[in-house]
Amino acid sequence: MNASKDTQVTSISKAQSIEEIAEFWDTHSVADYWEQTQEVEFDVRAQRRHRVTLDPDVYARVETQARLRGMLPETLVNLWVAERLEKVSEVPA
Repeated sequence: MNASKDTQVTSISKAQSIEEIAEFWDTHSVADYWEQTQEVEFDVRAQRRHRVTLDPDVYARVETQARLRGMLPETLVNLWVAERLEKVSEVPA
């Protein structure tokens, strides 16, 4: 939603910002508004993901560390791998 001279509001929540829309749907069910919805089509362009298998014991340790940090194990592994790759790229070959 773009800010303009004429403030735009969403049809169901009457929200004026993404934050207000999120707040509305955090406390309401779409089932209560189903008759007001309409079918839409859109394309999703998501980057392809790759899987890397981990030893079960390593995964358990990662899972524990991720839980302590309040994130998913996949997020933590991505952060750690990115940090490690950054360090490796700093070292001359």
